[in-house]
Amino acid sequence: MLMEAKKNIKLMFISFKYNLAKEMTNRGSFIMQIVFMILNNSTFIIQWLILFSLKDSIGGYSFKDIMILWALTASSYGLSHIFFQNVYEIPKLIANGKLDVYLTQPKNVLFNIAISKTSPSAIGDIIFGYLILLIMSPGNIILFTVFTITGAIIFSAFSVIVGSLTFWLKRGDIVADRLNSLMTLPSTYPEGIFNGVVRILLYILIPVGFMVFLPIRILGGFNILFFIAVILFTILITFLAFYIFHKGLKRYTSSNLMSARV
Repeated sequence: MLMEAKKNIKLMFISFKYNLAKEMTNRGSFIMQIVFMILNNSTFIIQWLILFSLKDSIGGYSFKDIMILWALTASSYGLSHIFFQNVYEIPKLIANGKLDVYLTQPKNVLFNIAISKTSPSAIGDIIFGYLILLIMSPGNIILFTVFTITGAIIFSAFSVIVGSLTFWLKRGDIVADRLNSLMTLPSTYPEGIFNGVVRILLYILIPVGFMVFLPIRILGGFNILFFIAVILFTILITFLAFYIFHKGLKRYTSSNLMSARV
């Protein structure tokens, strides 16, 4: 199993290198996508500066906490879209019967799909996240990196799960889009503004809690139980994503389209 994992990690980086080289054929566009993503993320700093000029704390978070929250969300989102961009296309691939090319290759189908595309603008998310971290809390860079990786895996696995609903639902792509949006939006707001049932759902149905809320608590003061919970949940949702996708794959109907992928 260890050898298989090492092979998959190597394959992931080779695929990323190839996808990146393909995107860099137009260097001007490539660089501008990154720069504009950094600028887009930075505009929200002004919004929070205005809000914190009126209040010292929002939802139990200080301005520093909010910035780290944004940094972690951006870097997790970015890492997911850099290495696993194509998991967000799973509903369309299923609905249009375009999984054929992946089924014919001697690799794990889901892993092969996931690493087949990258998003240049997502590099801007990573840069933004680490710039904020280095300004606000440079001492947490190791833990932050660990949670960037777990956050990206949770983000990607969740997208696979909701995208796989298309195997059973005719308009599963719409459902997947809505649920992916629900995953993104709450992750940029302090946990304290969510109460009762909503907060529970953010740990179970839409796992934002394990993606960013628990990590933010740990970055504020290390808690071994919270850390173990994040790691275990990351492993659990990864296995669940593979199980649901391959369960649904048995229902897949080919479009008989002939295409090729290098």
